[in-house]
Amino acid sequence: MVTEHQQWLAQLEKKSIEKQEQFMNDIASKLRRPRQRQAPTQPFRGAPDFWTELEWDEEKRIQAFTDNFVSVGAHIARVKNMEEVSQFIANKSRELSARYIIRQNEQALKDLGLEEQLPEVQISVWNSQADENWKARAAEADIGVVMADYATAYTGSVTVLSSPEKGRSVSLLPTVLIIIIPVHRLYTRLGETLDRFDEVGRENLPAGIHFISGPSRSSDIENDLTIGVHGPGIVYGLIMG
Repeated sequence: MVTEHQQWLAQLEKKSIEKQEQFMNDIASKLRRPRQRQAPTQPFRGAPDFWTELEWDEEKRIQAFTDNFVSVGAHIARVKNMEEVSQFIANKSRELSARYIIRQNEQALKDLGLEEQLPEVQISVWNSQADENWKARAAEADIGVVMADYATAYTGSVTVLSSPEKGRSVSLLPTVLIIIIPVHRLYTRLGETLDRFDEVGRENLPAGIHFISGPSRSSDIENDLTIGVHGPGIVYGLIMG
């Protein structure tokens, strides 16, 4: 019985290989060239020198990031320091009649003093209580507040890493997302951000690395563009410094 089963599997494998060969031969025939049976030699590896040498000054990085971020429906504000960040969040919260804000569990965000600025608003800190359903709390929030780990001017994207103190739900589930972007974390090319992950090593990478380029946009259904299906529908980037 075992021998018959092995023979049956061998026949199936043989038929599968024959179909693959026929498929590839048909493609080669339509392209009017012989089958390529070895991987082509690639004389170049990685980005070309002109790209790795591209570097913009601070103001050009800020302007390029702003243009790209706004072009996909997000909003940008320039702030000098965390005090102005706190004031912006307080004003925006009142403007939107927010009742519930959730933020990452970071000291810099604690120093914003949102509880004092917004006594009428419930402020929750991610993962600050062990028995809480934090994904549900994030889904209920009107505003999520996060600190950018990196930002890329050329692509207009923000990189946010996850950790026990920085749950990805804070940036994915609230209706409105406010991202604080320290200007010294704003780079020209995406490769400069990715290099940071190579430096720490694979074993030290976080569970989640999230690239945010404006509000959630989807046109999966009949190419009808819809905002806010898979994430926040309104995104503010606060370039600080």
